Amino acid sequence: MTASLLDSLPYARFLNLRTQANGDEVTVVMPFTDKLIGNPMLPALHGGSTAALLEMTAMAQVSLTYPRLRLPRPINVTVAYLRSGRPVDVYARARINKAGRRVAHVVAEAWQDARHEPIASLTAHFLLDPETAGT
Repeated sequence: MTASLLDSLPYARFLNLRTQANGDEVTVVMPFTDKLIGNPMLPALHGGSTAALLEMTAMAQVSLTYPRLRLPRPINVTVAYLRSGRPVDVYARARINKAGRRVAHVVAEAWQDARHEPIASLTAHFLLDPETAGT
């Protein structure tokens, strides 16, 4: 389900995102390519690609946990950039901290070499009730 969700999103395809599901946990991989560089002087990954990776990882986790949703709809998203992303692959995982009937609170982290040294983190709320998605 999560792979088909990301395959349906044009920007996920542009970033060449790959999913690795292990039970109820999803790891999304963004393979490095030169088009991801935002600052060629360092070189460092573009913050927009890192933020997109985190948001789509959170969406994939919500989609896996709540398969009845067609496309999880973000209510708000906040990204904290913690370190410069180097020109290597980036990994991300998300977890749902709390979910009610209509809203889920999700956190995600992206890392490169060591999971305990994230390069960015995300906090977001997603709408869970598909009947109220248009309101």
